[in-house]
Amino acid sequence: MNDYRVRPPMEPGILRYAGGMCTIKGASVPSLVEHVTHVWCSNLDDTFLEEGEWTGLLNADELQRARRFRFARDCRRFAAGRTTLRMLLAGYLEDEPAKLSFHYSDHGKPGLAGAHQNSRLKFNVSHSGNVAIFAFVLDRNVGVDIERVHTDIEVDAVAQRFFSPYERLALAALPASEKYLGFFNCWTRKEAFVKAVGQGLSLPLENFDVSLTPREPARLLATRPDAREAERWTMIAPGIQSGHVAAVVVEGPDIELKVQKFMPYGNIL
Repeated sequence: MNDYRVRPPMEPGILRYAGGMCTIKGASVPSLVEHVTHVWCSNLDDTFLEEGEWTGLLNADELQRARRFRFARDCRRFAAGRTTLRMLLAGYLEDEPAKLSFHYSDHGKPGLAGAHQNSRLKFNVSHSGNVAIFAFVLDRNVGVDIERVHTDIEVDAVAQRFFSPYERLALAALPASEKYLGFFNCWTRKEAFVKAVGQGLSLPLENFDVSLTPREPARLLATRPDAREAERWTMIAPGIQSGHVAAVVVEGPDIELKVQKFMPYGNIL
């Protein structure tokens, strides 16, 4: 099994953009070091951003995607998520948010392009409703997922379609009071692993097992057909937001997680 440590949440950061550098309380974002992954959590409904503020930071593709949403709330959340990602990346890269560019793999995984295409910085993003998480690490593949725990879903039917035989048995063994939490534990952990590997739906979900029982540590239990693949990854379930579950999967052992809450303060300067 891989070892990991989760540091307690740091003091909320005040991240602001002042026409150039992104800062937290007047200082650069915390430096990334080996074996440490930074995870930021954000409430997208609290993230400033009227349309006139975010249009100057997003590129043409992002603006087009934002305006496809039928409801204004969803448009604002998408724009807030993309702007938050740009501001955090800009802080790590010491560049301006609007100057960053991205590429996407054949399976949709984002990465840095342009001037930063050879950067050691790797990242991944997930959101559920108004909550988003962002993970950053050096020289390692990373995947994240977050979901709101809710009961308006046929968990057994979905599990039958997407979970492995081991996971279906583990879910069936849970008492009714824990079944939905167990389901979303499994779902987020599988999604985070698929995103970390970067193969999208070409990676069959029944080809690996994850832990799902509430209060049991997050673990990648088995991978098939190569059993050794499970040893290459660390899986962590940080406590992010009440009513939600999240998972982070990072390439390599001995991973330490630093969790930070993103708290934009006022408007973009």
